[in-house]
Amino acid sequence: MRTIRTLLLLLIPIITFAQNSKDTLIVGYTSSPPFIIQNEGQELKGINIWLWKKVSDGLDQPYVLKEMDFAQMLDALKKGSIDLSINPLTITAERHKSMEFTESYYASNATVAIAEQSSLQKLLAFVRGFLNRNFLRGFLALALIIIIFGLVGWYFERKKNPQFRENFRGLWDGLWWSMVTLTTMGYGDKSPKSTGGKLTALFLMFTGLLFISGLTASIASSLTVNQLSSADDSFKSFKEQAVGTVDNTSTDGFLRTHFFKNIKLYDGVIPGVYALRDGEIDAFIYDEPIMKYRISQDSSLEEITILPLKFDLQSYAFGMPMERDSLEQLVSQKILEIIESQSWQVVLSEYGLSEL
Repeated sequence: MRTIRTLLLLLIPIITFAQNSKDTLIVGYTSSPPFIIQNEGQELKGINIWLWKKVSDGLDQPYVLKEMDFAQMLDALKKGSIDLSINPLTITAERHKSMEFTESYYASNATVAIAEQSSLQKLLAFVRGFLNRNFLRGFLALALIIIIFGLVGWYFERKKNPQFRENFRGLWDGLWWSMVTLTTMGYGDKSPKSTGGKLTALFLMFTGLLFISGLTASIASSLTVNQLSSADDSFKSFKEQAVGTVDNTSTDGFLRTHFFKNIKLYDGVIPGVYALRDGEIDAFIYDEPIMKYRISQDSSLEEITILPLKFDLQSYAFGMPMERDSLEQLVSQKILEIIESQSWQVVLSEYGLSEL
C-alpha cells in the first residue's frame, strides 16, 4: 500500500504537467555569452543552449525560442506570457516573489573590471601623493627652520668669519650653510668660528636629525596611504567611484544594498565595458564568467583588466512563471541529472569555466 502511494505522489507532477501544458512551450532568451551566444546568421550556441536541448529531449515537449530584451523577459515571466527563460538568471529573494526557479546549475560571483592606467596617469598619481596637506605643512616647517637657523648663524658669524659676508648677500651665506647642515650634506665651504655660531650649528644638527627623520617617515606614509586608497584590491575601494553595471540585474541590487553612491546602468555588458574603456566610469561590476568571456572576444578591450575580486555569490537557474510548478519539477530533475554527468564538465571547460 505504501509503495502504491509513493508511486502516485511521483506521478502527480507528470500528470498535472501533461494536463496543463501548452502544445508548444514558449522559451524566452536574450544573448548572454558564454551561456547564450547569438551571432548573426548562425545557430544559437552556448552552455545554456546545450543544457536546454538536453533538458527538452527528456521532456518530449515541442518548444519555440523567443528572443527578448532582458527586462522584457523578466516581465514576461512575472505575467506568465512565456513558459520559461533559459538565461542564467540569478536566484534572489526579490525575484522569487514573482517567479519560480529550477534547481541551480552553476554558481558564479560578481567581480570588477578596470581600465589599465597609462604611464602619464601613474606619474600623476605619484605626484598627487606629495601634494597633500601634511606634506606641505612639513615642507613649510622645514623652510622655516632653515631660515631661522640661517639668520641666527649669519648673525653670529658675519663679523668674525669671512665665509659669512656682512652685507645683504651674507644672508644667502647663512641660508646656504643652514641648508647643507640640516640635510647633513656638510660641504665644508662654510663652517662657524664663533661660540654662538657653533652652538647654533649644534642645535641645527640635532634638530635636523630629528626633523628630517620625521619628514621622511611622513612622506613614505603619505605615499603609502595614497597608493592604498587608490589600490583596486578591495571591494570597498570602489564605493566612492563611478561604477557601472547592467540594469535590472542582481548586481545592480547588490551595489545599491551596499551603499554605492555613483552607479551608472547600461543595457548590457558590452556598452558598459566600452564606457569603461572610454573613461566614462572608473570600474564595471558584473558577473565574472559573462564579463570575462565578452572581454576576451573583443580585441578593442585589451586594456581592460578583471581584478581578482570575488563577491556576491550567485546561483544561476532557469526561470518560470509561478503557476508552472509541474514543469519546474520536471526541468529541475533533468538539470540535476545532466550537471552530475561528465558531459557537463566538458561543456563548461570548452567555454573556459569550471565549478566553484
